[in-house]
Amino acid sequence: MRCWAEIDLDALRHNAAVVREQIGPHPRILAVVKANAYGHGMLEVAGALADVTDQFGVASVAEARTLAAALPRAGITLLAPALPDEREDVVRAGCLPPVSSFEEAAAFSALSRGKKVPIHLAIDTGMGRIGVWEEEAVETARKIRRLPGVEIAGVGIHLPVADEDAMFTSAQLSRFAALLGKLGGAPAAHCLNSAGVIRFPESAHAMARAGLMLYGSSPIAEFQDRLRPVMTLKTRVSLVRDVGPGRGISYGRTYITKAPMRVATLAAGYADGYHRRLSGQDAEVLIHGRRCPVLGRVTMDQIMVDVTPLAGVSPGDEAILFGSGILAAELAQKAGTIAWEIFTGIGSRVERIYLNACSRSSSTN
Repeated sequence: MRCWAEIDLDALRHNAAVVREQIGPHPRILAVVKANAYGHGMLEVAGALADVTDQFGVASVAEARTLAAALPRAGITLLAPALPDEREDVVRAGCLPPVSSFEEAAAFSALSRGKKVPIHLAIDTGMGRIGVWEEEAVETARKIRRLPGVEIAGVGIHLPVADEDAMFTSAQLSRFAALLGKLGGAPAAHCLNSAGVIRFPESAHAMARAGLMLYGSSPIAEFQDRLRPVMTLKTRVSLVRDVGPGRGISYGRTYITKAPMRVATLAAGYADGYHRRLSGQDAEVLIHGRRCPVLGRVTMDQIMVDVTPLAGVSPGDEAILFGSGILAAELAQKAGTIAWEIFTGIGSRVERIYLNACSRSSSTN
């Protein structure tokens, strides 16, 4: 293999146990597995967490169908609104859709055909993305409860700055708690994302939505030591060359060698998910356990690194692009992005290798 991602399912389960430690024994855990489980493989991740939670969060009806076919007993919550022509599929699939208005709820009511359609009332307390405005939530919920064929099975908000602004988030959580009292509660009230689980675990209510932290990346730097990276992205050395001074490395000749050096070419590039924005940003890879600087621009299928201090580097040797030793968050900071994008940007041609699968040998996806 030229480039592959090793997915450690024991590390995944460890991180789920950390979520449980944070929120205590009673709230349920909704595992966010949208976007192919942040690039880790939705079906394998959900299967590994099936004994931890029966609730999973997806972004689309297509994701819900795929997950329901593999885990028919799993509870599936849509985390984004269904399009009008998807609503019938939502009802058929039995997943829980978010509703941001009375009109949206009425559309599901019209599709109920004598059965109760469970919906999730999304409330906007500051995210500005989906949801009923908080000052309209009580009246909207009252009107929705008069509709035939629908029931409010969940109520939730989203925290936009739980990792940045504790004061704003605390106020959000207080207003949500007050709203729940006016709404008469909800079977599945939820508000915490990963940053919320870490900083405000006492506000878990009935359920917490864990995403990034399940995959071993903490949105709160000081919490990182409690988590284990789940994905290790690897490639191989394809070529090693001695390069004299004054040679340009990669497109644009942005790096010119100043002295004789040994340069290894690696069989991965931005088409595999190693961001081009890492060019010239002091990014490093691990070869033989040692950090090696990336030289020049990242290209579509290859990158070049300095292996001058290392003895015995040969074609075929493994190189770690990120994982243990170089966290995805480090690459994200150097690329001017976030760990979520690092994970979800791993290309489709990168083979996923699953380690420590329950009662199964390693498999590929």
